[in-house]
Amino acid sequence: QVQLVESGGGLVQAGGSLRLSCVASGNILRIVSWSWYRAPLGQQREMVAHITEGSLPRYGSSVEGRFGISKDPAKTTAYLQMNNLRPEDTAVYYCNALIRRVGDENYKSYSGQGTQVTVSS
Repeated sequence: QVQLVESGGGLVQAGGSLRLSCVASGNILRIVSWSWYRAPLGQQREMVAHITEGSLPRYGSSVEGRFGISKDPAKTTAYLQMNNLRPEDTAVYYCNALIRRVGDENYKSYSGQGTQVTVSS
């Protein structure tokens, strides 16, 4: 069974920074892409950042230039560096990965349980 666990959320003042981590565990053969999403209270989930092997990262327009996605394949871990945070960045942040398990032929999408980020003004 594959699991994704996010960490690093918390309370921060506007203008501050946080670094989120997402660790994938299980019988993993390969991870081809990572994404970060967020769900502000009462709003629809939106894509924050995405990275695929061999391609440049993509970002949501509201975080472009402030957030950075990276990955460490050796540790099956992805990160979201969030700088110059704003109150409107307050949300539950989820990571998602496209993973192929050992013994499987296809890739499957997995998501974590989320981590709360709260930015105070």
